[in-house]
Amino acid sequence: MNRNSKRREALLYHAKPQPGKIKVVPTKKYATQRDLSLAYSPGVAEPCLEIAKDVNNVYKYTAKGNLVAVITNGTAVLGLGDIGPEASKPVMEGKGLLFKIFADIDVFDIEIDAKNIDQFVETVKNIAPTFGGINLEDIKAPESFEIERRLVEELNIPVMHDDQHGTAIISSAALINALELAGKKVEDVKIVVSGAGSAALACANLYILLGVKVENIIMFDKDGVLTNDRSDLSSLQKRYAKNIKDNYTLAEAMVGADIFLGLSAGNILTPEMLLTMADNPIVFAMANPVPEIDYDLAVATRKDIIMATGRSDHPNQVNNVLGFPYIFRGALDVRATKINEEMKMAAVKSLAALAKESVPEQVNIAYGETKLIFGREYIIPKPFDPRLITMVAPAVAKAAMDSGVALHPITDWEKYEEELLERLGSDNKMVRLLTNRARTEPKRVVFAEADHLDVLKAAQIVLEEGIGYPILLGNREVILELKEELGFDAEVPIYDPKTKEEDQRRLRYAEIFWKARQRRGISLLDAQKWMRERNYFAAMMVNEGEADALVTGYSRSYPSVVKPMMQLIGKAPGISIIATTNMMMTNRGPMFLSDTAINPDPSSDDLAKIALMTAKTVRMFGMEPVIAMVSFSNFGSSADPNASKVRESVAYLHKYYPDLIVDGEIQADFALNADMLKAKFPFSKLAGKKVNTLIFPNLEAANITYKMLKELYKVDSVGPIMLGMEKPVHIFQLGASVEEMVNMAAVAVVDAQEKHKRIRNLQVKI
Repeated sequence: MNRNSKRREALLYHAKPQPGKIKVVPTKKYATQRDLSLAYSPGVAEPCLEIAKDVNNVYKYTAKGNLVAVITNGTAVLGLGDIGPEASKPVMEGKGLLFKIFADIDVFDIEIDAKNIDQFVETVKNIAPTFGGINLEDIKAPESFEIERRLVEELNIPVMHDDQHGTAIISSAALINALELAGKKVEDVKIVVSGAGSAALACANLYILLGVKVENIIMFDKDGVLTNDRSDLSSLQKRYAKNIKDNYTLAEAMVGADIFLGLSAGNILTPEMLLTMADNPIVFAMANPVPEIDYDLAVATRKDIIMATGRSDHPNQVNNVLGFPYIFRGALDVRATKINEEMKMAAVKSLAALAKESVPEQVNIAYGETKLIFGREYIIPKPFDPRLITMVAPAVAKAAMDSGVALHPITDWEKYEEELLERLGSDNKMVRLLTNRARTEPKRVVFAEADHLDVLKAAQIVLEEGIGYPILLGNREVILELKEELGFDAEVPIYDPKTKEEDQRRLRYAEIFWKARQRRGISLLDAQKWMRERNYFAAMMVNEGEADALVTGYSRSYPSVVKPMMQLIGKAPGISIIATTNMMMTNRGPMFLSDTAINPDPSSDDLAKIALMTAKTVRMFGMEPVIAMVSFSNFGSSADPNASKVRESVAYLHKYYPDLIVDGEIQADFALNADMLKAKFPFSKLAGKKVNTLIFPNLEAANITYKMLKELYKVDSVGPIMLGMEKPVHIFQLGASVEEMVNMAAVAVVDAQEKHKRIRNLQVKI
């Protein structure tokens, strides 16, 4: 995509369908006059009076305890510099989004038009009663240090400048583990720091708390090494000034160095410098988007290197999102009066410890790894690790309690962990896991209707996001015109099945198809005619290994698209029924609903097979299936044949698949309400479990349910995901959105990865 097109896309993202990235929504009922009288006058007077009696009641009756202000004056925004408070607002809204999706913390972004330290501090102090915590952001140094110092001293709520401490905390965790792997003692190592801004200084300060000696740190800024005779250094920078010559170079400093910390500019560390470092060198090259030395170049230069960057496409990403959401979560939950050094160090140690624990399969799947294991390429946890909130937040909360800054100590830690896990159910982490998994091994995906603007847009995103390699089918002239309109200038294969250019390929496909189906009433002429139709042509591309996966269905009815797939692709070996499931992103976490598109009235035997195929798909997403076979009755309360078939299906699964967590027949409310289920049916295999999969008794019920969830509650859906097909083929719903098509393409890629993996494993066994 060219720069103008990318710019347009970014602007549209922020402007449509409504401006900005965050909004305020009610948390209480407001439908009736009674609700409104409680929400405002006269009912609101009662909590006001209680807070007036005891100001701490503000945490009981308002949102203060889960509300953080992300505050800036716009003087150091990203790499854009001093662009002003209004121009910084998109970044602050983005930070608010991250707080919400990773730790369920609500945010107001505050942009202050004040460069003067006193004015800025006074403004923040005046609005502080609204908030449970303050996250300072994108404020230039050295003012940022003084602003943070004063606010920490003068306010009784947590305050942290994430630009400083976020990177320091994450890289400190990485340093602990890197030193262990390198076999080095923290008090002995020599560190060279490139960069002397707020992040670099905060890193160095925290490293000293870990045990690094200040005399063993040599620091450079854009003007060279920090020396005692320089008059341009701040008081904080002077701590790292040395009595050495002014023209002392980075290359000289690197000789014998154990650690390089880069928070400066790209490509300033050369392979020659790297070769002069001590054995098992530790390199944290965190300039973005271009590190101080390219990762591949560095590991090719030194086989013994332990390296981290700020990039997500290399191992050991130092990403602030590993820290700030969970640090504030823990601080808010104990009503900490500040974020002190003990709390920061607790976050450091919990992150370091988490990297040494066995990694959940969900994380391995997301990153396309067989098994992530603590070592040189895994010294810090991955951002998608679901355990972060239950490791870091409690560690920070305990440190706040132990250091005497917690006003509301936690007493039941098991209950607290359950509450933290509940907070994870309200976002779209599974979609991020899905797309990240696809990126680990992109596949060739045929978009069979690429001459439709939305389909082509989805293909463009799939390519640019590294999810897959699109193959475009449709009218070539139309596709080229739409590509130009979108700014989609990447070279990708385009095929038009109806043109002379594809005669040879089309005839070859027809011959293969005819030979396979000639004894089933298909003539060669029929086969040649059908190969002019894009879905037949696309299916043959997948069959012949000229593409890895196929997505289609945007412009045609589902039954008309399923037919050629069944004729050409067919069922996987050992599979007797095809079905579909939809993954719904509900506020309780991902829910799988089956069968949503294929079988109108499945038998009890069919339902069991659908349940087993769905369970396999759920595991593909790194989750353990907990399956409710739903009906209008509960455990034999009706003798109706529709309920009986569900009951018979469950009996079969219990007998032949006893380890599968499945039960029914059961009504949907009991399946989804764990307390009701446990109270009424304690004997059920689902009692005490959180159901994540629903198998419906017929197509009508499943299809209506998933579409109602989509439209009434704006629940995102991924699907219908095809189950039981021999090849990775997935069909959109008619008129699917661009986002839905991108997600389905990611499903197709992951499906292709799984099928290729099974083939490789089979070949190895043979």
